[in-house]
Amino acid sequence: MNTKNEDVHEVLVVGGGAAGLSGALTLARARRSVLVVDGGEPRNAPASGVHGLLGLEGIPPTELLERGRAEVRSYGGEITSGRVRSVEGDAENGFRAALADGRVVRARRILVATGLTDRLPDVPGLAERWGRDVLHCPYCHGWEVRDLPIGVLATSPMSTHQASMFGQWSPDVIYFADGGEIVPEQARRLNAQGIRVVSEPVTAIETVDDALAGVRLDTGELVERRALAVAARMEARVDFLAPLGLKPVDHPSGMGDHLPADATGRTEVAGVWAAGNATDPSAQVGASAAAGTLAAARINADLIEADVDRALNGESASSA
Repeated sequence: MNTKNEDVHEVLVVGGGAAGLSGALTLARARRSVLVVDGGEPRNAPASGVHGLLGLEGIPPTELLERGRAEVRSYGGEITSGRVRSVEGDAENGFRAALADGRVVRARRILVATGLTDRLPDVPGLAERWGRDVLHCPYCHGWEVRDLPIGVLATSPMSTHQASMFGQWSPDVIYFADGGEIVPEQARRLNAQGIRVVSEPVTAIETVDDALAGVRLDTGELVERRALAVAARMEARVDFLAPLGLKPVDHPSGMGDHLPADATGRTEVAGVWAAGNATDPSAQVGASAAAGTLAAARINADLIEADVDRALNGESASSA
């Protein structure tokens, strides 16, 4: 490789959230040269705390990342702010990542941990409450809104399931069909849980004193709610992989798209792994971290095998 004026590492981790930092930590402890390039836009930034994470319940997302970055650096891993614009190359000859600021990073393997973007419906007032009292996951936020009046806004085929789930945390749940139709069987099941269905279109989300007050219908009625669940469309942040032929595809659940990978994070392109929400949209922080660790272990094993093969062929392990 022509490495003049280029940053060279064994593994490039794209994304510095739970999956990326866990992977980088594992690789750094395996004595690998690893660089994390992070765009600084964690999906859970609006949330006040991370929940369901054993031993760290309720930790602020920023504090969790600060701890993770310090741990990676303590083992010699490097972390830099930036965005990867494109990746080219292959596992045999190495990959070349072009950053948005003009820098170039060379690496033998890639771990994609860029997460996803939540595409919210265009309802006035909704985006401003996202991650606060406009929520998506009952396991992430259900306890915090337990027993409160909760609304669920229809956005996808998953919305009735979402309403049914929130019924576990509150006896007062309303499903807002937003002018759409609901399958009779789904309506029957919601009714069995005591979940009321409101059919009228939703025109706005109303707040009072910086708190959700309710859902405004096109009839003018304000239906009082203290929390609103929304199944946003989830889109994997993986456009930079297009030169490798890797593109997101629709997720089987219908919740959005994702980058396909096997159980270890291996993608269809040799030398490229993925972990976290980029490949598993529903993964919480703990699952994303575990996936990053598993993918990193497989990346390390893959590099060991490649080095042994090169040694048997009389080549230098640093040649790719």
